Amino acid sequence: MVTYLKHGKSDAELATDEAKVRAVVETTLNDIKQRGDAAVRALSEKFDRHAPPSFRLSAAEIEALIARVPARDLEDIKFAQAQVRRFAEAQRASMTDVEIETIPGVILGHRNIPVQSVGCYVPAGKFPMVASAHMSVLTASVAGVPRIVAATPPFNGEPNPAVIAAMHLGGAHEIYVLGGIQAVGAMALGTESIAPVDMIVGPGNAYVAEAKRQLFGRVGIDLLAGPTETMVIADESVDAEICATDLLGQAEHGYDSPSVLLTNSRKLAEATLAEVERLLQILPTAETAARSWQDYGQVILCGSYDEMLAVANDIASEHVQVMTDRDDWFLENMTSYGALFLGPRTNVANGDKVIGTNHTLPTKKAGRYTGGLWVGKFLKTHSYQKVVTDEAAAEIGEYCSRLCVLEGFIGHAEQANVRVRRYGGRNIPYGAAAE
Repeated sequence: MVTYLKHGKSDAELATDEAKVRAVVETTLNDIKQRGDAAVRALSEKFDRHAPPSFRLSAAEIEALIARVPARDLEDIKFAQAQVRRFAEAQRASMTDVEIETIPGVILGHRNIPVQSVGCYVPAGKFPMVASAHMSVLTASVAGVPRIVAATPPFNGEPNPAVIAAMHLGGAHEIYVLGGIQAVGAMALGTESIAPVDMIVGPGNAYVAEAKRQLFGRVGIDLLAGPTETMVIADESVDAEICATDLLGQAEHGYDSPSVLLTNSRKLAEATLAEVERLLQILPTAETAARSWQDYGQVILCGSYDEMLAVANDIASEHVQVMTDRDDWFLENMTSYGALFLGPRTNVANGDKVIGTNHTLPTKKAGRYTGGLWVGKFLKTHSYQKVVTDEAAAEIGEYCSRLCVLEGFIGHAEQANVRVRRYGGRNIPYGAAAE
């Protein structure tokens, strides 16, 4: 039996919050569509107090910012990017072009073609998300995207040097110091100074995620990667300190970051609740984490491992930290999530920053139908067909003719019939099916 020892906001409260966000985003995107650069500049001044002569950084400005990054930090960025690149290259190598001859003279195939321009959003307003540049910009580069645009808000009033370094080293061709809806809207819709892109990727707050949702169709998106979510699935093989640490480690992202403990141990659940309160007294980011935990934190007690699995698949959390005596069982049976982090030696922060898997992951239950950002998201698989012999043209044409007439598509049938007549020497009356 599932028991909630702690609830977050109600569904009604969450729906009200989402409706407010939708309205703000719709109005803002319409403003950008109507006024272009003028709207983007006004929004940047209003929300980021940032209005430089140009939002795009020049090569000299990029070099000057990178020069300010301490050598150790630059070394760490390069190490993290090496891990992300290694995994992305392995993923890219797994995606091969295909060509087969299905019947004599009929050749079918597909090619994996990069999206031609991508806008990568890298959050930095509250925390400079250096790692998000690796995950979007570098991964797009490995995929072979020929135009990579990167945007990030100012941090403490100026471009964050480490974020800019990561964007540049990752392979960005254009870097803009823009945040929020105005960044996503400008890249997707285009303005007088920013050419539009074909796809928008990257995580962000609720407003960024909603902007991507509303823009989908006009441009492609990777997925709805909104406020961070984390779930800890644990039994008594681990203790409260590690569970509480992993919950608060993600709750500090923002005021609306859900953190869920799912356990079959009441003892562990109650101890974790107490440990969370202890850690909030000493955590430097407690102001954010405490509010997130209060409004969005949950502790769910289950009666069995099967029940834990069912609840976990229903919630479909972005990050799922599994620390049990049967971690591989969860790996084999979990079907809906963003990414799994298996065992107490593993943690979500590794995946966020350095280990090599991508940290842009589905939120709001999107893990039911999509995985996270990866090199394949930047590739489009396009099919092609070739009929190279007269015999094949006649044979496939006869089948096509009859199937088109079956559906009532006479014009379609004639496309086949004209080939049967020409390459097969058959006399088929106009509009008839091949016999």
